[in-house]
Amino acid sequence: MEQFVIKGGKPLYGTARVQGAKNSALPILAAALLVEGVHEIRDVPHLSDTDVMGKILKTLGIRLRWDGNTVRLETSTLKSSRIPEILMRQMRSSIFLMGPLLSRLGEVSISRPGGCAIGARPIDLHLKGLILLGADIEEKDGWIHCSARKLTGTEIHLDLPSVGATENIMMAAVRAEGETVIKNAAREPEIIDLQHFLNRMGAEVKGAGTDRIVIRGVKRLHPVSYEVIPDRIVAGTLAAAAATTGGEVLLTHVNHEHMASTLDLLRKAGTELRSEGDALWVRGKPRLKAVGDVVTKPYPGFPTDMQPQIMTLLSLTEGKSSISEEIFDGRLRHVGELIRMGADLSAKESRVEIRGVPCLTGTTVEATDLRAGAALVIAGLAAQGTTLVRGLSHIDRGYERLDQTLLQLGGQIQRYSGKIASC
Repeated sequence: MEQFVIKGGKPLYGTARVQGAKNSALPILAAALLVEGVHEIRDVPHLSDTDVMGKILKTLGIRLRWDGNTVRLETSTLKSSRIPEILMRQMRSSIFLMGPLLSRLGEVSISRPGGCAIGARPIDLHLKGLILLGADIEEKDGWIHCSARKLTGTEIHLDLPSVGATENIMMAAVRAEGETVIKNAAREPEIIDLQHFLNRMGAEVKGAGTDRIVIRGVKRLHPVSYEVIPDRIVAGTLAAAAATTGGEVLLTHVNHEHMASTLDLLRKAGTELRSEGDALWVRGKPRLKAVGDVVTKPYPGFPTDMQPQIMTLLSLTEGKSSISEEIFDGRLRHVGELIRMGADLSAKESRVEIRGVPCLTGTTVEATDLRAGAALVIAGLAAQGTTLVRGLSHIDRGYERLDQTLLQLGGQIQRYSGKIASC
């Protein structure tokens, strides 16, 4: 079992470059299947999720090669529309392959996707959108079989602004006959990035970033070279780590506009921030202040993917705050782990009351999902004594060599394999 051993109490200082966005790279890698040829996708982070996506693409017949953080795909060798169950269960984002495979091959077979256990995340909206475009869906023996002789543009209203459903419908619709309109679409920056990628290939998509996206079907697309956007959640995590430890960090390769709600909250807590170009300067204080009520909302609201990290920060502020998790019903499992470290938290349903304490104390904790793991790492960096963070497989899904980045910033963190005595 791999785990991080963190000796806390040392502020972070230095400069770090933010990785490319996982949540852009995965749908873009899937979208490359829409057309035959050689694609070059740059700034793809090395993560367990992108590794699983690469394995899935190879099982479908795609020739894929990594060169640093650039992925080169030869998609003309696509030969299968059935995604292996063992890989499907490892990563929820494999659902993105439904739209491109249905569009190009007229069929796709998947099992129910896996991923972090952070609450109910049904794929009904994905299926609803594909059915409205003309697909037939059959579920049998744990498999979902989707087929379509022809996809036809239509109007699709999403009951919720689901990021994944919005992106899947976009990819399925780019080669459909006629015009597709997605209403109540998700507005995340990663959806804008996917629109840019599709349009670079010759698609006609507009409206990403708003709640209404219009896709005019085209007959031909072409392969392209493309670079994904910076990861706003990784940037937010590193900024929160700098602020929580009272450090001073310069982050490069950052898009500040994508982080507005996170940066607003950090400022409200007393963090000093300055942005210029693609750089973000962050300086914390020995003790930050409470911020009142925080509520997670769809973009451009405060992101659920930053909720655990900010909970760690608020645990060490002066005063009382609260966080209400309005996106996922199972995303508070880190509360108990933070309490083990000395945080004064009380949870009821989806709301957590936070009373700031002067310090946390190192102990052994378990990462229960990707962002919870990041929150516990931040807690370990700020805590007195030594913290063991287990469950690194979750963290490795979204952070590229997080321990190396933090070491670069002066954090005392090491990755160990095998058994280590609990703190």
